[in-house]
Amino acid sequence: MARTWIASEPDAMWETMLSLYRLRRREQTVVFSEWKKTALARIPAGTRLLTTLAPARGYAADFLTPRAESGSVAAGIEALRRTTGERLRMDMTELAWRHPGKRLPQWAGQLAVGRPEALGAVVTAVDAYFHACLSPHWSHIHAQVDQERTRRARLLSKGGWQAVLSALHPSARWSFPTLELSYPAEHDIHLRGRGLVLQPSFFCRQTPITLRDPGLPPILVYPIEHDLAWAHGPAPDRYPTLRSLLGTTRAHVLETLGQGDCTTTELARRLNIPRSTASRQLTTLREAGLVNSHPLGQAVLHTITDLGVALLNGRRSGLIA
Repeated sequence: MARTWIASEPDAMWETMLSLYRLRRREQTVVFSEWKKTALARIPAGTRLLTTLAPARGYAADFLTPRAESGSVAAGIEALRRTTGERLRMDMTELAWRHPGKRLPQWAGQLAVGRPEALGAVVTAVDAYFHACLSPHWSHIHAQVDQERTRRARLLSKGGWQAVLSALHPSARWSFPTLELSYPAEHDIHLRGRGLVLQPSFFCRQTPITLRDPGLPPILVYPIEHDLAWAHGPAPDRYPTLRSLLGTTRAHVLETLGQGDCTTTELARRLNIPRSTASRQLTTLREAGLVNSHPLGQAVLHTITDLGVALLNGRRSGLIA
């Protein structure tokens, strides 16, 4: 358990692969509908390489989601570029075995034998797809994963890992030392002291997912709760008078906290402002009784107060006309 942790940010490689599922599956959900319309209009031609390696259902090649130093697209692409020939051979053999009715194209055979140009084409396809279809939404994806991580961190501080793992997913059943979850196929992973990365994911849906090869570093990717407002495009300015009262930056800070608790670093990232600016604005709001702050490990968690909520809702007579 000491080697188990919650990932600090979304993983660009996992979001890339899982978003490809969302594009191709007919799902009755409003969460991704607007994104799908814009993504399909921008999707690069080279994406067909990725859909071959990650079919709409069933096994997707493990090497597409490598462990990297961070979840950034740059780190992920660099890790993808370093994929070994042995890894490629194993994954392409598994892909052919798992999808016997699907004939793989010629370039897939070149990839299986480790041809550098074949791997380079995949790397280029991932980079082009991410920047065309995910990059415009990455700040929102990052903010949503931040909120999920904050919720899990609060659970961890209050109830330990039992609370976190038991509430990880509706299907989760935690009985030390075993975690059971619904999964499309029977699949056991024995950690053997390696620990586990819990990776919240924006594009993961319904059931958690993991790597097929149990010898790879253990990771469990699980779906987050979504703010449905993003599905309907930019919202109108709901608080013009609040901005006049508090100033634009402080109003943005209060609005953001009204959507969910967050740390100073997370707040700065969501609003794209320096951390020092976020800290200064939080201090002002805290002194006005609009925000509470509490230690959370080595960070500080900020929560909107009842007065702050009332101010957002315009229920304090004399404060907002």
